[in-house]
Amino acid sequence: MLALLSAASFGMAGALARGLLEAGWSPGAVVLVRLSVGALTLAPFALIALRGRWSQLRSQARPVLIYGALGMVGTQFCYFSAVSTMDVAPALLIEFTAPVAIVGWLWLRKGQRPRRLTLVGAASAIAGLVFALDLISGADVAWVGAAWAYAAMIGNAAYFLISGETEGALPPIVLAGAGLVLSAAILAVLGATGILPMHATFTAATYAIGETPWWAPLIALGVLSAAVAYGTGTAATRRLGSRLASFVALTEVLASALFAWALLDQRPGPAVVLGGLLIITGVILVRLGDHP
Repeated sequence: MLALLSAASFGMAGALARGLLEAGWSPGAVVLVRLSVGALTLAPFALIALRGRWSQLRSQARPVLIYGALGMVGTQFCYFSAVSTMDVAPALLIEFTAPVAIVGWLWLRKGQRPRRLTLVGAASAIAGLVFALDLISGADVAWVGAAWAYAAMIGNAAYFLISGETEGALPPIVLAGAGLVLSAAILAVLGATGILPMHATFTAATYAIGETPWWAPLIALGVLSAAVAYGTGTAATRRLGSRLASFVALTEVLASALFAWALLDQRPGPAVVLGGLLIITGVILVRLGDHP
């Protein structure tokens, strides 16, 4: 249930961000505000869970750095850059080939040989990606957006691998809170030095349901698709393991397609629907493969 809640919360991010991007916001500015609001929301709960054990936080500096810099900043910036040039659902489908990469990483680095059902599930997810992008018919794919989405996939894989570590690990909400604070700080420095362009406007954001004040989607992005999404997602991954949790998180694609339909009027075509069904099939097969 935690994993499904996290997937649904993450799923609204692309559609909410698209309205801000079209209003004149840069991807970097959207991610900065999103992660900053998320950090402020989660910080009190993380401090309570930490209980003054600052030495444990210092001992986990390396995984927190990877979690925040790559799993949060890298993933979200690359994803928002992708959806600025292509539809939300295909961008997410590319990003969420991460579970296949995780299966290979755990096999090569930790000797966790996948069962046959796990491999079949991974193949089903790849097939779903092909159909959702409509590559078979030779559709014109926004390859610049696809490149950004593949970069987001690398960060997404790192997020699940770090979240799934249990040996000496921080409490999930502490890891999520520390990662949000660190990632917001990194983006603020990049923006202040001019390395990362930051553009913001105060005009209303337009969606299929109408206009909304610029601050409304930002609050939703920070509280729901950052604080809630990362907090529940990290807790779920700690319980399920990085491989299974990453496959369950593929349901974010379906949530994203529904939010994109509702907010952006991006109606999913038959190929996207078929791709989603293949992804769900892959999740079920991986679940069966992990628990024979």
